[in-house]
Formats: sequence, structure tokens, C-alpha cells
Amino acid sequence: MTVTQTQTQVQTGTDTGTGTEADGETGEPRTDVCATTGVSHPRPDGRDRYTISEVAAFTGLSAHTLRWYERIGLMPHIDRSHTGQRRFTNRDLDWLVFVGKLRLTGMPVADMVRYAELVRAGDHTFEERQELLRATREDVMRRIGELRSTLAVLDFKIDFYADARRASERF
Repeated sequence: MTVTQTQTQVQTGTDTGTGTEADGETGEPRTDVCATTGVSHPRPDGRDRYTISEVAAFTGLSAHTLRWYERIGLMPHIDRSHTGQRRFTNRDLDWLVFVGKLRLTGMPVADMVRYAELVRAGDHTFEERQELLRATREDVMRRIGELRSTLAVLDFKIDFYADARRASERF
């Protein structure tokens, strides 16, 4: 199973393993874009126990951040070895990839923790999860619009200076 397939399962609360689902309006299969990148894990399921330093290297997050995520409830319960060391699984890595995407959206940590709580609460929270993600999506779309507008200003200025430089070279 890929990182993104499990992300989809975490997001939707399902475990189909297919990366597709039926479109509610047309009944046609709909590919989940979160399940299409095909990123695989370093270890297969069943032998997928990672130390905190391995997870830090794999995700780019610090061990301190990983401990903090667990402490605030952003991470599910992490298994421990007989000596008390954290042992992360591929599913934990998938969750961290998804959390990284949420961070990129600018979603507040409190909302990410709330989303994690809703996932753990079960299927009856689908509607609330969906609303939380919709609100985040609207914010992302607003920010994309702002960035496009900013990009247009930058392009104008770049063109202005290029034209000014060419004009000054003629004299």
C-alpha cells in the first residue's frame, strides 16, 4: 500500500486499498488524487517498525516535533518497544505525510488536532471532517488568488525593467 492510499483512508476513514471510489452523482469510479503518486515505504507492512530518528530522516521533521505531535494528540498512539522506544509504522508515516499537506495549507494546529480527533472518533464524524477540509480548501483557494494577483504584479514589473533596460541600451 502506498503513502497516499493510506492518506486517503485516514482522510475518509475507509480502508479499501483501491484508491478509487464511486462518484456520488454519476456512480462512475473516481480516482482519488491522493492515491496516485505511488510512493512506497522503505519497509513492507508487518516489518515496518521505525525509530524516531528513522522517521525524522524519512519525513524531515525533528524528533522534537514528532514527540510534540504525539503529545498534543496530532499523532495516533505510537507503539513502544519493550524498552519504551517509539516504534512508528508505515501508517504513521502516511499520517505524517498528510499532516505535512495540512501544514502547507496553513491550517492551524488546533484544527489539525481536531481533525485527528475526529478521525479517531470514527465514521460518524465524516460530515464534520468534510466541513473542516472544505473551510481549509476555501482558504487555500483565496490564497491562490492572492498569489496569482501578486504574480501578475511581479510579471509586470519584470517586463517593465526588461523594456527599460533594452531602451537604455539603444542610446
